Amino acid sequence: LNVTNWAEYIGEDTISNFEKEYNIKVTYDYYDSEQAIDSKLLAGNTGYDVVSHTGSQIARLIPAEILQPLDKSKLGNFKHMRDDVMSQLGSQWDPGNQYIVP
Repeated sequence: LNVTNWAEYIGEDTISNFEKEYNIKVTYDYYDSEQAIDSKLLAGNTGYDVVSHTGSQIARLIPAEILQPLDKSKLGNFKHMRDDVMSQLGSQWDPGNQYIVP
């Protein structure tokens, strides 16, 4: 599982705990600015499965067609997302909630 996120956004043992619980290897890559991750994403072929980004900024990338729609059938807890939050995401950045999960 290839993940990118802001530097210092998760606990020191989060990755190792996740790997143990789900028996999966995680490659964790961090970035320190929106420009840095946008440059990587816009260059293409990053291999990331999960990108943690700000909603307003990642929304700019949706029209560039570099993001894949979420397969919600594989997100068992998606049904627990707050309606008001999902509505805000949908109205402001991701119509139909196809790409962004808080």
